[in-house]
Amino acid sequence: MAAAAAGGAGAAAALWSEVNRCGQNGDFARALKSVNKILQINKDDVTALQCKVVCLIQNGSFKEALSVINTHTKVLPSDVIAFEKAYCEYRLNRIENALKTIQSASQQTDKLKELYGQVLYRLERYDDCLAAYRDLIRNSQDEYEEERKTNLSAVVAAQSTWERVVPENLGLREATYELCYNNACALIGQGKLNEAMKKLQKAEELCRQSLSEDSDVTEEDIEAELAIIHGQMAYIMQLQGRTEDALQLYNQIIKLKPTDVGLLAVIANNIITINKDQNVFDSKKKVKLTNAEGVEHKLSKKQLQAIEFNKALLAMYTNQAEQCRKLSSSLQSQSPEHLLPVLIQAAQLCREKQHTKAIGLLQDFAEQHPANAAEIKLTMAQLKIAQGSVTKACMILRSIEELQHKPGMPESPVHLSLIREAANFKLKHGRKKEAISDLEELWKQNPKDVHTLAQLISAYSLVDPEKAKVLSKHLPSSDTLSLKVDVDALENSHGATYVRKKAGKLTGDNQQKEQGQGEVKKKKKKKKGKLPKNYDPKVTPDPERWLPMRERSYYRGRKKGKKKDQVGKGTQGSTTAGSSELDASRTASSPPTSPRPGSAAAVSAASNVIPPRHQKPAGAPATKKKQQQKKKKGGKGGW
Repeated sequence: MAAAAAGGAGAAAALWSEVNRCGQNGDFARALKSVNKILQINKDDVTALQCKVVCLIQNGSFKEALSVINTHTKVLPSDVIAFEKAYCEYRLNRIENALKTIQSASQQTDKLKELYGQVLYRLERYDDCLAAYRDLIRNSQDEYEEERKTNLSAVVAAQSTWERVVPENLGLREATYELCYNNACALIGQGKLNEAMKKLQKAEELCRQSLSEDSDVTEEDIEAELAIIHGQMAYIMQLQGRTEDALQLYNQIIKLKPTDVGLLAVIANNIITINKDQNVFDSKKKVKLTNAEGVEHKLSKKQLQAIEFNKALLAMYTNQAEQCRKLSSSLQSQSPEHLLPVLIQAAQLCREKQHTKAIGLLQDFAEQHPANAAEIKLTMAQLKIAQGSVTKACMILRSIEELQHKPGMPESPVHLSLIREAANFKLKHGRKKEAISDLEELWKQNPKDVHTLAQLISAYSLVDPEKAKVLSKHLPSSDTLSLKVDVDALENSHGATYVRKKAGKLTGDNQQKEQGQGEVKKKKKKKKGKLPKNYDPKVTPDPERWLPMRERSYYRGRKKGKKKDQVGKGTQGSTTAGSSELDASRTASSPPTSPRPGSAAAVSAASNVIPPRHQKPAGAPATKKKQQQKKKKGGKGGW
């Protein structure tokens, strides 16, 4: 027994030496095999179990590592394995569980604090996250200080972008392209687009310098790392109205096929907002990129919401009414107070010519959410105007208390103009009584408006002539009207159809001038006849040219014996000398261009700024583009 025990101890020692050696070399797969052999000797070895968890994490097997932790809770105390457990939960996107694991740990180590900051960032608790990183930077002195500063700047950028918080100056030196990029994101959140573009250009320069120092990094690797910076540049171009430049840069990034699904989703969404209701075929292809696996874990809630809004709008533009209703209803259930879902539903109803139902839907929403009633009522007024119910639109506008004292509301020139247009519309469509009501309202607001009074009298003359006579007494007399009109200028103006003749006859030179001008005008009106191409003025035209050829005196009939053109003669497969001109393969052709998308402003692109960098990325793996051979069309059979 003693000899067997000694043999087992010797084997375990050799295995531990192997584990140590493999760990130092980074060969965690081989180290895991040795650890498993140790656990076969002693299944409850705490150190061996910890090493197994670490090896599994290093190999990316987070589920298996978490399973080992959960099945050995008695052997592995929570304090001993708290970081590893929380990290596995974080990497498996179980963020809430990771937060509970960190908070339940009795001892908050530096590793747990670092992970705590990451978790808070993912939960979008930016204020708490900012405090956590400040505490880390203040109380830590190691080689990871630069990464912590990068994460701190990412938090500030997120606050500026998503919460519209004016960022404070952290005094961080822009020594890395990640820091420079995050500062650019913060400037975009403040609307300082030109400054942000300069920061991004600086970030691009720093990125190239940093990566070019590594001989193992290829140009493709550099372009892949620059993709997120270029994506942010394109977003600024889009905000500035330079949609063609933005679209070109977006498509260049997509061609690189970056591995970041979040970046691809944002770019695809922004292209959809540029296309709007144009080039929907391209938008349908791009929307697939927004559905990639893992996108929901890469983007913020506002970004994901903006993507869903645009999916609903795209469904509406492509006449997928049921899909549009489904998406907008889902959005409304997630955010009952949000305006966009109900506006999309109303727009879909209008496309289906159900304006009354759309207005009812908006009215219900305005009653349930009084805080958003002003915006909804403006939309309702617009729908009423589209139906021709301008009076009802005006009534809706009057009911908006928040906007009563702003330009364009009741008692303003814009409002009066709106009523006048309504009256004209109703007169045109035979709704005389409604038009009279509108005109009376206009005249009461401004009794000195002669133009409105004249319109009102004209309208009454069609319905109630007696009333028109009574109102005509309010018109000012012709003596009180001072009409300073230049009759000669009016007659000579462009578009005059009547010219008053002056008294007296034209005599002498004036008469000759008038006659001369008349002759010139007549000559200008004459058009010369078209002559044949082979016309020769020296040769007398053929007097019989108007007769058919057979009826002319010199016609002798067709000559017989002439051979027809040698078409199809010769050996089979022979061609004429000019056949090469008909060979399509010999002609130069330009590649087809895709349809030009529309340049409408983005609907929800404002929420889809490329997110700030939160972690300093590792070196991008070298990726080479593989040329794919085009598949030949044809049946199943071969040659």
